[in-house]
Amino acid sequence: MIDHISFGVTDFARSVAFYDRAFAPLGVTRLFTVPPEHTDGVQVTGYGDTAPWFWIAEENATSGTLHIALRASDRACVDAFYAAALAAGGSDNGPPGLRPHYHDAYYGAFVRDPDGHNIEAVCHNP
Repeated sequence: MIDHISFGVTDFARSVAFYDRAFAPLGVTRLFTVPPEHTDGVQVTGYGDTAPWFWIAEENATSGTLHIALRASDRACVDAFYAAALAAGGSDNGPPGLRPHYHDAYYGAFVRDPDGHNIEAVCHNP
């Protein structure tokens, strides 16, 4: 089981603005920003529900393929995530809908974050 993930972004303020809005419909919020004296001045913040498990840092921007899927409680949350992510500056990478090639009830939406990473919300409930 994965405890947390961290990756680098090119523009911290832009990424924070994106994730603050895109994750809100999923109940995921920014929970902790590491004091700069503990990071040699690098901006680092963590998102989560009860504890931070999704971390971004403005250092060594991650490049290449990165796909992260967050579980949504229902299909309406997937739809709301997609709309919020687009409104926050994300780009479409697959609108909300069933993806029966994964399984019959797989309902997901895919967006590209400001750095082009593939961020998904998925509901597995019928």
